[in-house]
Amino acid sequence: MQNFAKKCKSEQKTLVLVPTMGALHEGHLKLIDRAKSRGNDGKTVVIVSIFVNPTQFAPNEDFNKYPRKFENDCKKCEERGADLVFAPNAENMYPDGFDTKINCGKITTVLEGEIRPTHFDGVCTVVLKLFNITLADIAIFGQKDAQQVMVLKQMARDLNLTTEIDVHPIVREKDGLAMSSRNAYLTPDERAEVAEIYSGLKKARDLIAKERHSYKIKEFLLDYYSRKSYFVAEYIEITNFSAEKIAKITDEPALISVAMRTTQSKTRLIDNIITETVK
Repeated sequence: MQNFAKKCKSEQKTLVLVPTMGALHEGHLKLIDRAKSRGNDGKTVVIVSIFVNPTQFAPNEDFNKYPRKFENDCKKCEERGADLVFAPNAENMYPDGFDTKINCGKITTVLEGEIRPTHFDGVCTVVLKLFNITLADIAIFGQKDAQQVMVLKQMARDLNLTTEIDVHPIVREKDGLAMSSRNAYLTPDERAEVAEIYSGLKKARDLIAKERHSYKIKEFLLDYYSRKSYFVAEYIEITNFSAEKIAKITDEPALISVAMRTTQSKTRLIDNIITETVK
C-alpha cells in the first residue's frame, strides 16, 4: 500500500482516503463520491480502507458480531468508482510487540469518551497508522461521528499532520434515521421508532430560537425521549466544537449530541445536529 502511494505521489496525484470498518451503506458511498470530487481531474486516487479495528472496541462491545461483508463491500466500492480497497488484518496493523497508542487528552473524556473510555485511543492510533500507510492528502469522515471528527482534527493539528480532514454531512434514511452499519441489528419494533431520535433533535434545534439555556433544551429532549418504548438515552449534551459543555446557547452554532440504547437488540445509536446561529 505504501509503495503504491509513493508511486502516486511521484506522479503528482492526490490521494484521498475514506476510512471505514466495512458493511458499507449509502452513507459510506456518499463519502466515496465526495472523495472523487477532491483533487484535480484525472489526478485523484480514491482509497477505501476496510478494517474492523479491535482496539477501539471495549471487551463487552460488538467487535465479534460487527457485520463483515467484504466481497459485497468491494463490489460497492468498484461500482462507485473507488480506485483501491486497502484491507489489512489485525496482524498487519498490530504485529507482535506493538505497544504504542495516541491519546488526544481531555476532548476524549466527555460524551463518547465518558461512556467508552478506551475508544478514542484506538480510533486515533488506527487513523494515524492509516494516514501514514496510505500517505493520504485528504481523508473523508462523516459528521455522524461528530466527536470523532473533533478529536481527529485536534490530533492533526497537535501532531502537524499533513492530511486534510474533510467532513461530509450526515446521510439519513428517508425517515431521518442516521445511516449506520449497526442499524442492521435493529428489531422491526425498534426500527419503526428510532427515527424519533432525529425528530427530537430537530425539535430541540427549533426550540433554541425561544430558549437560550442548554439545560432547558436537555430537559426537553429527556422528556421527549423518555416517552419512547424501544430506546433509552445514554447521554444528551450540548457542546461547543471543542466538545466542552456550554451552559448557554450563544450566537455561534453549537452541537446537540445524543446516544441511545435500544431495549430489545441493545443496539447503540448516536446522532447529532448543529444548531442554527441565533441572532
